Amino acid sequence: MIDRGFLATLVAKPGKEQQLADFLNSALPLANAEPGTITWYAIRIDDTTFGIFDTFETQEAREAHINGPIAKALMDRADDLLAQPPTIQPVNVLASKTPG
Repeated sequence: MIDRGFLATLVAKPGKEQQLADFLNSALPLANAEPGTITWYAIRIDDTTFGIFDTFETQEAREAHINGPIAKALMDRADDLLAQPPTIQPVNVLASKTPG
């Protein structure tokens, strides 16, 4: 059962909005390579605010993700791309509709 996730909010530095969007797009293959990551979404909330929402079936998969290559790449680029530290919150999925 998909019952846990992460919700991350990212605010781009002025003039870095497209670079942050490009970074998020480039992370998709990394998410696809994580067998425990069930769904992964990169989203744009407004001109400067972006987000990531992902889901997992186990706590181990969620921990592997937050300690994995996407989080590492984000933290490596945070000083260059982000106006403030990212907000990364573990969340519980109450209900979902997924294909299949």
